[in-house]
Amino acid sequence: MPDSEREPGAETLDNPRPLDNQDVARVFADIATLLQLKGESIFKIRAYTRAAEVFDHLPEPIALIAGDEDALKEIPGIGDAIASKTHELVATGKMEFFEKLRGEFAPGLLDIMTVPEVGPKTAMRAAEELGIGSLDDLEAALRDGSFARLPRVGEKKARNILRHLEARLSQADRMPIGKALPIAEHAIGELYKAAPGVRRLTVAGSLRRWRESAGDIDLLGVADDPEAVTAAFAGLPMVVDVLGQGATKASVVVSGGAQIDLRVSNERHFGALLLYFTGSKQHGIRLRERAQRMGLSLNEYGLTDRENGELTPYDTEAAVYEALGLPYIPPEIREDLGEIAVAEAGALPDLVELSDIRGDLHVHSDWSDGHVSVEQMAREAASRGLDYLAMTDHSSGRGIANGLSVERLVAHNREVEEADARVGGVRVFKGSEVDIRADGTLDYPDDVLADLDVVIASVHSGMSQQAEVMTARIIKAIDNPHVTAIGHLTTRFILERPPIEADFDAIFRAAAGNGTLMEINASPKRLDLKDSHVRRARELNVRFLINTDAHEPDNFDLLRYGVGNARRGWAEKRDVLNTLPVAEIERFLATPKPQRAAFHFERADSR
Repeated sequence: MPDSEREPGAETLDNPRPLDNQDVARVFADIATLLQLKGESIFKIRAYTRAAEVFDHLPEPIALIAGDEDALKEIPGIGDAIASKTHELVATGKMEFFEKLRGEFAPGLLDIMTVPEVGPKTAMRAAEELGIGSLDDLEAALRDGSFARLPRVGEKKARNILRHLEARLSQADRMPIGKALPIAEHAIGELYKAAPGVRRLTVAGSLRRWRESAGDIDLLGVADDPEAVTAAFAGLPMVVDVLGQGATKASVVVSGGAQIDLRVSNERHFGALLLYFTGSKQHGIRLRERAQRMGLSLNEYGLTDRENGELTPYDTEAAVYEALGLPYIPPEIREDLGEIAVAEAGALPDLVELSDIRGDLHVHSDWSDGHVSVEQMAREAASRGLDYLAMTDHSSGRGIANGLSVERLVAHNREVEEADARVGGVRVFKGSEVDIRADGTLDYPDDVLADLDVVIASVHSGMSQQAEVMTARIIKAIDNPHVTAIGHLTTRFILERPPIEADFDAIFRAAAGNGTLMEINASPKRLDLKDSHVRRARELNVRFLINTDAHEPDNFDLLRYGVGNARRGWAEKRDVLNTLPVAEIERFLATPKPQRAAFHFERADSR
């Protein structure tokens, strides 16, 4: 969990609520950062960085195992010292080692460093010279000009930092989907165990529409005894505060601070209830206007005949849409962006499904900043039924990510070829995620790129360039004959780092013109391209890859976030290259640019 991805907010140990996995991960990431500032051993720093990553992705709540140090030591990457510190942290809410370590630095340093473009030295000067001890202090110093006067800052950099900070503060009450959805799914699993009589539990609201962030979490279910279900929900171990509880609904706050609202219905009203609470608000308004024109009134119970007052309930959403003279509209596109008119015309897109994805062409191993070997990633992909993957470890420019020199890339390619020969059931392509430098050139020369099957070109630095400079930079990479796709185009981190400024239409037209693909990065911290960019790129005839950017085996689970985001952008199976069988992928990769723009896919849906 690198510093640039540290979530905003008060430091964990000052927060009285119970610690969750992300809180514990954040503490270990902060320790690694402070040790780095002290100039400690790289091996010691890596141990704490690894612990942060392990706890951030731990599938079970840390509170369930932290009481047993032996159980903690069974987790790969957790040794005696880390286990002891974790036990202390979760049991007491404090860690003596961390308290002592951060006491060696200026107050507020860690919070200030969470803002992009505020490096460690600048943060330390800001704290020591300006007394900045919080994000509020930082905002004030940025606005009054004092921050810009710090050495090596200046007005331009200060403006960029303020832009990053404003984006964060404006979203402070929301959670990224990657945090909210697992919380919702954990609550559903726990409620099924606590209330055996509940049925059809599902998420609603923005999470069901796969929006990139959520405020509160909405859950809906069916039961013959709703009050027993709401009582069981209020009593779940994950609940730390009950805001309200009644016969058919309850609202709670769970460990980690998320608010979850539960509504329980009877079977016959469930379809209308689900439609109503899925939203979006504007989509619901359009449906109610349509109902009124038909002499009906639509609410969460069903459709009422306005003339005689007779209510017709519906147990499925599809039945409600049918009663309104419409085909079923998928939740992801219920945003009042023309979907009802398109539905009326019988022209709804056949949205891509998770089951359509047959490979992943952006995957990392322990050659760069991944956590396991090439062969382990290949075997994991095969076990999940993927037909192919590309090992795209970082190029040399990503020193922080242990990027590969040309000599190491040659050795990496040999290992990929060996894995391709050894691992059955999956084709393993040679690849690289290559940095797009500030001038648009790539980390590797063309003769090196030519030996790769897949080249993902990405921006990782110089993100504050002027829009016209950034546009030209990316188009230059698109024009490179060896670039397969542009990775995470806008570079954003959801709720944390705003996107680059660029002429995206010009970029999409350039990509469509020579057959360069655009990645839909499935990492829930990125979801990049964002949904609106996916829809616009599709209108301009761009084709996509949905990739996980996986750094460890469990990251293949993230494909669903990329698919959800692609669906929000109205992407169909035919728009996504890695829905193709491996023979067609190989044929595409063997086709030179710009002929790829006119490449005709021969789809074979059988695996």
